[in-house]
Amino acid sequence: MAITGGCQCGAVRYAMHVERVEKAHTCHCRMCQKATGGLFAALAGCAKDKLEWTKGDPAFFASSNLAMRGFCPDCGTPLTFAYNTPEARIYVTIGSLDDPELAAIEIQYGLESRISWVKFCEDVPGEFTGDSPDAQAFFAGMKNNQG
Repeated sequence: MAITGGCQCGAVRYAMHVERVEKAHTCHCRMCQKATGGLFAALAGCAKDKLEWTKGDPAFFASSNLAMRGFCPDCGTPLTFAYNTPEARIYVTIGSLDDPELAAIEIQYGLESRISWVKFCEDVPGEFTGDSPDAQAFFAGMKNNQG
């Protein structure tokens, strides 16, 4: 089975060779807000080796020293997010899926930057960035490359 998606102009298409997306979530952090131009990023993942680019190739931007973001070089549609870690997981933007209904939000991240008037998924659990000692250690050395 494949879950498919792509950019708004059709230059870049992908297939996730999975039965279902994993860890569908929103992230309200400022980096995700800037990267998507929206109030939050909505993302759903799979193992990196399960994502295939079926048409065209995305461009990538290192939004920090910890992560890369893929986008269409023609129309600019945000397509992917992945940490530069041994965990071989990549997330696609839920809005770029051909069927976004396949990615029900399970958790929210970056609640410290959630816009106060955003009333969305109020019943979905969430986390603040750096809540755990492991997360604090991971983000401690982050260098933001966004202007």
